[in-house]
Amino acid sequence: MTNPQSDLLDKIRQQFDSSPYPRIPLDKSPKDSPNELYIHNLVTSFYLRDQRVIDTKGKVILDAGCGSGYKSLILAEANPGAKIVGVDISAESIKLAEQRLKHHGFDNVEFHVLSIEDLSSLNYQFDYINCDELLYLFPEPETALKAMKSVLKPDGIIRSNLHSSAQRVNIYRAQKMFGMMGLLDENPEDLEIEVVIETMQALKDNILLKAQTWNPNYTSVDNKEDILMNHLFQGDKGYDIADMFSALRSAELEFISMVNWREWNFRDLFKETDNLPVFWEMSLPDLSIEDRLRIYEFLNPIHRLLDFWCGHHQEIQTFIPFSTWNDIDWQEAKVYLHPQLNNSKFREDLVTNALGCGIMKLNTYLSTSRQFVTLDSSMATCLLPLLDNYQTMFSLVERWKQFRPVDPVTLQPIDHQKAFQLVKNTIITLESLDYLMIEPQI
Repeated sequence: MTNPQSDLLDKIRQQFDSSPYPRIPLDKSPKDSPNELYIHNLVTSFYLRDQRVIDTKGKVILDAGCGSGYKSLILAEANPGAKIVGVDISAESIKLAEQRLKHHGFDNVEFHVLSIEDLSSLNYQFDYINCDELLYLFPEPETALKAMKSVLKPDGIIRSNLHSSAQRVNIYRAQKMFGMMGLLDENPEDLEIEVVIETMQALKDNILLKAQTWNPNYTSVDNKEDILMNHLFQGDKGYDIADMFSALRSAELEFISMVNWREWNFRDLFKETDNLPVFWEMSLPDLSIEDRLRIYEFLNPIHRLLDFWCGHHQEIQTFIPFSTWNDIDWQEAKVYLHPQLNNSKFREDLVTNALGCGIMKLNTYLSTSRQFVTLDSSMATCLLPLLDNYQTMFSLVERWKQFRPVDPVTLQPIDHQKAFQLVKNTIITLESLDYLMIEPQI
């Protein structure tokens, strides 16, 4: 008697052996993709949870379901000094991953043909686990989450995601149709892809399935993987926010945040974010994070992935939010530049801006928010020391006072409290937009 789950796993393995994913050229580097590096930098998620800036050197990172290794490469680039371990059930994908990391000069890496259920055989405990575009292929996502939890350090973090059933509802309709026609009975290859292309091209443009799921670019050779990862995706399944939290509870894991948390802001769905209808203004404070996310999903299911960070339950909150700090706390606080900004291009432009009188557009270096972010030359001068190391808030204020010793209106010596408040407001704004990090003094 055959095992349906085992048969499905074999089909998935065959699909990725014949068409390793993602099909990204071996020589492509993520160095010019600051937003991707930002997400995959351990500093980002650990700071979000703990308000502490960690050192990535010596950390051990698992890329679970590494595929052809592009995410492994991003993890290596984003986390200097970390060891990368990649696993995948596709031997062909593992070969490409090994070639990719070697091509880009990374040797503190290792790859294994291995399933998630067998992670314990690696004899590693991981600081961070990246499980991207894999969890939704498991009949029960909590099975994979439990397996990853078993090899996660007590303070470690898991990044994973599920396909959204609401956002991909039309894709699932296409999969059911092509599955009914036998195109998913075996591993889909060129013949099955051609059937999909011919079908979609022959349909009238106003037919809903074509209008809702088809992109003319899918017909090009380079984009045929899009058909395999959508219309002919073996084992694909959709979930909602309630399913996500249910899986986390079953695995006894604690939700930390959505990875793209800025795009899940309930208030942003309204015309006036600070003037919600009375019912919602009164209800919002009592809603749990899960309920807020569920309502967002009901109203605006635009995200293909329910992309989240989670980890072991933390017994206590290890920091006091800086929104509650007094002036003494602020004076002693440490301010860091996010490491994804600390590169030669940003350094050169910050120095140039400090020497001139222009406006620096920060969105060109890192853009996790839709908000247009600029920095004037006086504040650029204040932040220059962050290129070399963190600075205390007190030292940044003193530097500001040296640069602007007099009040431009009264021409009197600048008041310390006024300078402190000005620098503090700028630091808080830049922290809220991910450019800076603020750490309490121990």
